[in-house]
Amino acid sequence: MKISDFQAKDVINIVDGRRLGQISDLELDLRRGVIDAIIVPGYTRFLGLFGGGADLVIPWRNIVKIGSDVVLVKMEEPRPSLEAEEREILVLQREERNERRTY
Repeated sequence: MKISDFQAKDVINIVDGRRLGQISDLELDLRRGVIDAIIVPGYTRFLGLFGGGADLVIPWRNIVKIGSDVVLVKMEEPRPSLEAEEREILVLQREERNERRTY
């Protein structure tokens, strides 16, 4: 299977039935020749061009089934990376400052 074949598939979390997005990249272990994880871009990206949102790294062990159109994964509670949490805090702080200025 080619990487481009992976990128055309939707990733679905079987825990809550949510669509997580499409695979944008793979983490490889070149020494062992295996895929360590799949990467799904954060929800605020538009066509993969504009930043924002943290990438969701899904370990290979969490993949339940690879079908012709979808990849089923089991993610109990997808958590954004620390970088995304920090970015969210900055946005909230900016919003608070803007609210204070309008009063």
